Amino acid sequence: MDVSVLSLIALVVALIISCVSPKNVGVLAIAFAFVVGGLIGHVPAAKIIAGFPLSLFMTLAGTTYLFGIAIANGTIDKFTRYSVKAVRGSIAVLPIVLFFVAFILSALGPGHTAILALIAAPCLLLSEEVGIPVFVMAMMIGNGAQAAAMSPITPAGVIANSLAAKIGYTGITWHLFWNTFLGHAVVGFGAYLLFGGLKLWKHQSAESVAAVRKILDVPVEPFNYQQKITMAGVLVLMVTVLVFKSDVGLTAFTIGAVLTMLNASDENKAIKAMPWPTILLICGVTVLISLMQNVGGMALFATFIATVSTPDTATIVLGFIASSISVYASTSGVIMPAFIPLIPDLLAKLGGGEAMGLALLYTVVLDGHIVDLSSLSPSGALLFGGAGPKTDKVKFFRQLLAWGFAMVFVGTFICWLFFHVLGI
Repeated sequence: MDVSVLSLIALVVALIISCVSPKNVGVLAIAFAFVVGGLIGHVPAAKIIAGFPLSLFMTLAGTTYLFGIAIANGTIDKFTRYSVKAVRGSIAVLPIVLFFVAFILSALGPGHTAILALIAAPCLLLSEEVGIPVFVMAMMIGNGAQAAAMSPITPAGVIANSLAAKIGYTGITWHLFWNTFLGHAVVGFGAYLLFGGLKLWKHQSAESVAAVRKILDVPVEPFNYQQKITMAGVLVLMVTVLVFKSDVGLTAFTIGAVLTMLNASDENKAIKAMPWPTILLICGVTVLISLMQNVGGMALFATFIATVSTPDTATIVLGFIASSISVYASTSGVIMPAFIPLIPDLLAKLGGGEAMGLALLYTVVLDGHIVDLSSLSPSGALLFGGAGPKTDKVKFFRQLLAWGFAMVFVGTFICWLFFHVLGI
């Protein structure tokens, strides 16, 4: 069998395993790359190893090390507590404010997964105590956190921009950020209106308002020295990257080294706080994708998609396939590394210029993320795990699962409308 066909089969098998197994598919992808490319296709080992995304690894390791320090010394946790404590207003406004709290916290660098791990439980417990539907609160904080996924200093933003640059799309950082925010704001506020948010404006008791005040008035200890210098370090990273265009990974490593020398955190705890399984997943899948590009497997994959789509339906087909897999699999670790490199070959098969390529790129990113509140995805699982004792767990699990599958269709339509029809 032709090695290009085998490489495509290897990718499909890896995608299937990522959907049904908790095993790290990055390790499997590297093994597939060696077996298919080295043992069967006689591709030199050096060429397979060259597919390892060293620049992306440095960026991910640098940023996650810096935020590992912030997690290990309690900076992120305390900043989150202060943000939630600062919420004021009516019961109906609370989920809306928390949408933006989750968005800002995520955009500062930790990313949506880290922030949901911190705020899911307190926010959902708060919703139980004051009578806000738990599903409404989950949709608002979940979409709020994911709306910031494409911040240029979050792990997902780093991955998307690095993959986009490899296929020739640079200078689109803020477009990705804005598109992701807009898409999640549409579905998040849509959920708020459809599943009980409007009723909160009509039925609001003095007791529920008092309960909110009581919960939010719980004192939080001031930031200590280590946490203050950590926040200063994060601010320096944002300024140097956004204003002076410095390399994200090298800058983050440098700031992290300075903070370590100033004893801002236990270095071992910071290293352990880094998402090593995710980094290995992303880099491993990229090695397999690189091999596929070298032996013709990506062109074969593009041919398959091109046979079932046209220039007018390409965003629909690609978005539907990517989001369907993303209901079960990691968007950052599997979907973006597998589907973004596919775009140049797909354009070659279907025709189309930069505008169509950008539409496909934005579709993979947004449609892949918009389904991630499924109870089978990491973000949805964090929301499910944060539900309190008053929540019907079976019902809540089914609501999150149904939402994820519904977003396959809704997200695909939104991407088609935004990027193909309106050209946003």
